[in-house]
Amino acid sequence: MEHPHLDPAVIRVVRRRLAVAVPVLFATTAGMFLLGAASPMDPAMQYAGAAAFTTSEENLQQIRDNWGVDDPLPVQYLRWLGNLVQGDLGWSTSRHQAVTEVIADRAGGTLLLIGVTLAVVLAGSLLIGTLAAYRRGRILDRGVRAVAYAVESMPVFWLALAAIAVFALALGWFPAGGLTDVRATSATFTDVAHHLVLPVAVLAISQAPWFVLFVRDAVAESLREDHVLAARARGLAGRTVLFGHALRTALLPFLTLVGTHLPELVGGSVLVETVFSLPGLGAASVQAALGSDFPLLAAITLITTAVVLTANLLTDLAYTAADPRIRIDG
Repeated sequence: MEHPHLDPAVIRVVRRRLAVAVPVLFATTAGMFLLGAASPMDPAMQYAGAAAFTTSEENLQQIRDNWGVDDPLPVQYLRWLGNLVQGDLGWSTSRHQAVTEVIADRAGGTLLLIGVTLAVVLAGSLLIGTLAAYRRGRILDRGVRAVAYAVESMPVFWLALAAIAVFALALGWFPAGGLTDVRATSATFTDVAHHLVLPVAVLAISQAPWFVLFVRDAVAESLREDHVLAARARGLAGRTVLFGHALRTALLPFLTLVGTHLPELVGGSVLVETVFSLPGLGAASVQAALGSDFPLLAAITLITTAVVLTANLLTDLAYTAADPRIRIDG
């Protein structure tokens, strides 16, 4: 039964997204569990760490029995799934603490990096892409496209290493890594901002070409539409026509682009966090993969999947709210 105060179009969008999200999350849990089960690593040996080489086999077997490692795979999966539903994400063997504590400690750094980067990318691409479309075919437009195509072919880790070599080591303008100064006793806004300049710039530059080129093409097409030509014919200022009419029309498909490229932004943040030694979930996931830390890797993967699915839902809702045609005919 539909809620009388909710827009039917919004309800349809939520239902469609949930119909996709639930199977995707279920498939993700199954896939992560099967990968963990196929690993040759002994969970008891991982849990014991260096002590595994000196402890008795009876103690290791006791750990296996406590964890139910020798139970049938369906039983282990259902038990693991039940723990996930209850908020028990397990124990991180690489960091030797509860997975929930690892995520709570590091999620803020990743959200800060992605949030600031996304704001920079959106503002910069809208401005640069709109100006390139307004000057299409001229030097500015050709230069923007040439730079965008060049940057698009550069791996994000290469950009990160190049930025460190030039701006951190050669010029000494910014720190080479970390979120705060090693001598600092507390985090300050100025210190964190100074350390984030290079990581945010690298991640933003690596993601910007798609957005800049999309805005450029969308605005260029919008400038040829009838309502924009009519606005010019009425004698409106060029800035008003460009930003008030052409860009406004191009923003609708731009919303979809933001949602579809969020997974790539998250993937890029993993590499950037690793290169710049930032205390985020990306660096923790790399450490978990190298150490075969299945509980931590599975939790980060599930959280990332849920965030991407939620972002796609919010994008669809924003598109529905902005375009009346969707609300009318779906």
